[in-house]
Amino acid sequence: MTEETSTPEQAPQKSGTDMPPDHLAINPKSPFFDADKLQRGIGIRFKGTVRTNVEEYCISEGWVRVQAGKTLDRKGQPLTIKLSGPVEAWYEDLGDNPPVAKVD
Repeated sequence: MTEETSTPEQAPQKSGTDMPPDHLAINPKSPFFDADKLQRGIGIRFKGTVRTNVEEYCISEGWVRVQAGKTLDRKGQPLTIKLSGPVEAWYEDLGDNPPVAKVD
């Protein structure tokens, strides 16, 4: 069995159906962490406003997790709060008019 390998010079494939995952987190300890997808850059729009401080999101359930100030929990991790509302996500490396993942 041969395995296909990609070289670092190859850019991610960009197609019209290239959508970010429904659930993604930036914490490496989370089961929803995916370094390859995060490296491409994910844009998040929450309640009509582009957010840059999102720690985790779920499009289908309609929520984002953001850091609550500079507060840390007892393990030294940022304390987060969960905000509910419409969430839209897209890959930032797809240019000015990327396909947007959202709940219709």
